[in-house]
Order: sequence, then C-alpha cells, then structure tokens
Amino acid sequence: MKLKLAVAGAALLALSACATLPPEPLRGEYTKITPADAQSKDYTGATTVWGGVIAKTTPMQGQTCFEVVSTPLDSQLRPRELREESAGRFMACRAGFYDPAVFAMNREVTFVGRVNGYSDQKIGDYTYRYPKMDAQTIYLWGKRDRYATPPYGSPYGYYGSWGWGLGYGWPWW
Repeated sequence: MKLKLAVAGAALLALSACATLPPEPLRGEYTKITPADAQSKDYTGATTVWGGVIAKTTPMQGQTCFEVVSTPLDSQLRPRELREESAGRFMACRAGFYDPAVFAMNREVTFVGRVNGYSDQKIGDYTYRYPKMDAQTIYLWGKRDRYATPPYGSPYGYYGSWGWGLGYGWPWW
C-alpha cells in the first residue's frame, strides 16, 4: 500500500513538473473576456488579461499607448502566433515612457489591466471601435526562435534496420 502511494505521489510530482505557469507578473485571477467581447458588451471596470502583437506604439505626455492586434493566449498567457485572423484589436495605455524602438511593431506583448471605455479610431478609411485598457502590467515577450527544417528529412541521416544511412535531401543522394 505504501509503495502504491509512493509511486502515485512520484507520478503526480513528475506531471506537475511538466505544468507551465505564466510568468510571475502575469499571475492572478481575471475576468475571461476577449477584446471582441468587450466591443459588443460593456465590461468597463473589469480586470482582464489581453495580449497580441503590437501594431503601433504612441508615446504621449505622461503615458504611452499601444495599439495591439489581439490573439488568443496560451497556458503561459503568451500570445499565440498571428495567423490569418485576429481576435480583434485593443488599445492599452500605461503611465510613463515606453520606447517605440523596443516596443516595436509585431513584438508579442501581454497586458493586465482594467477595461476603461472605448475609442473610435480610423484604420485606413474604416472607423474601428477599440476597447481601451488601463494597463497595470506590461509583459514584453522575447522574440521566438525560428528553425528551418529541411524539405526532405533530416540532414543527419537516419537509423534503419541495416544501420546508419543517409537522409533524403543530401546533395549526393
């Protein structure tokens, strides 16, 4: 019996080691709404977490505002990569100066803050209703590593039933 409990405890410990948690500044309880939800219903005052890729950073007197193309967040609250569709756009503002060279276009960012109304602004000739957030936390994510994969298998070969062989894609194959 004790052995079974020890094995079960070890298995749970091993599984918990695989669990991913958000970075410390992003942890907490939030209202689960998206910027698209906030466009259709008034969530003013709700504390939430939104993220995406930066479309524009605008420093102003006393604060910096970010226009963000929203994407769904993963289990660490990191924005997922932008595909063909966005989950809407939002504006997030925070007191202080945030350098547009660092908070540049297409950088991934996550915000924690309160929904604070709406702002109608133009995207080209289209008037878009942005949900606005008073950001309490801004978390700028590091750039993702991009790896190229060979089109015809591994360049390092493979191990078949007759031993090591050459993978497809080698210049002499």
